[in-house]
Amino acid sequence: MVKVAVVGASGYTGGELLRLLFLHPRIKLTAAFSGKSAGQAIDTVFPNLKGRLSMTLEPLDLNRLPGRADLFFLALPHTTAMPVAARLLERKKRVIDLSADFRIKDPKIYERWYKTPHLYPGLLGQTCYGLPELHRNAIKSARLVANPGCYPTGALLGLLPLFQKPRVDSGQIIIDAKSGISGAGRSPGQPYHFPEAHEAVSAYSIGRHRHRPEIEQELSILVKKKIAVTFTPHLVPINRGILSTIYIPLTRTIETDEVLKRYQAFYKGKPFVRVLSSGDLPNTRNVQGSNDCHIGLVVDGHSDPGAATLVVVTAIDNLVKGAAGQAIQNMNLMMGYEESLGLTAPGLFP
Repeated sequence: MVKVAVVGASGYTGGELLRLLFLHPRIKLTAAFSGKSAGQAIDTVFPNLKGRLSMTLEPLDLNRLPGRADLFFLALPHTTAMPVAARLLERKKRVIDLSADFRIKDPKIYERWYKTPHLYPGLLGQTCYGLPELHRNAIKSARLVANPGCYPTGALLGLLPLFQKPRVDSGQIIIDAKSGISGAGRSPGQPYHFPEAHEAVSAYSIGRHRHRPEIEQELSILVKKKIAVTFTPHLVPINRGILSTIYIPLTRTIETDEVLKRYQAFYKGKPFVRVLSSGDLPNTRNVQGSNDCHIGLVVDGHSDPGAATLVVVTAIDNLVKGAAGQAIQNMNLMMGYEESLGLTAPGLFP
């Protein structure tokens, strides 16, 4: 069994890591660390784990940390994971970072979007972007994996089959994404206060959301040219889930069934992506609690063949496939386990 530890274990993502790791048959959870909740029992911070995990959350000590496990999940705030990851890599440990600190390959782009210089730019070239459906083989040998953001996961899974052999107008992609409130994290904030968020849907950070450069980076690498997308996130009054509706102008009119076959072929053998049948569209309810991504699509042909648009809809649980579940999927690949090990539970219904 591999010894694993979670750093930053008291937030929503940390809690999901603990819940899913408890169910994993090939790991031993040796430690969990937290700043604000150090000294408290895990099952006090997360009552859903009562009677299952009785460990105490520990304060982070960088000097002692490397000796506590073989593989570390970093669920720390953006800009704070860099020194922790660097210390662990110095000691030949394997790291899966769930912050954004190693997702962006260009340190100048990182500084532009996160308003701080990257402290370890030399590590960026050693980092694997942890989207298994795209980088499975590279993840297997990686020592540092940057777990994708939740919005980029839903968006990229909806776009990848089109960018392998592009038949789309890659200069006009529009991504309209709606996320549950847990995506904002566990720390209190006025927009997420119940009277502010209940019965309200709002767009935010249009043109300036930090997940946009991730999406553009991975698409640009695929087609070997610069790709720009229009990305608009929304906050919706649900606990979990991201529904992404993606609009892609087509270079020629094709039937919906033809595109479906392409998606089905691309995702064959990829255990967590479900391409839905024609006429069936995703619902966040059906992926809640699972590591699945549901994809549905429709070709909107209009009356003008030159105006055809492919509409792709994806649904994921932002805390599982968009964070903790995908991180464990990456761990399975890094350790040579079956990719789906510990992650096969279906979504909750209703």
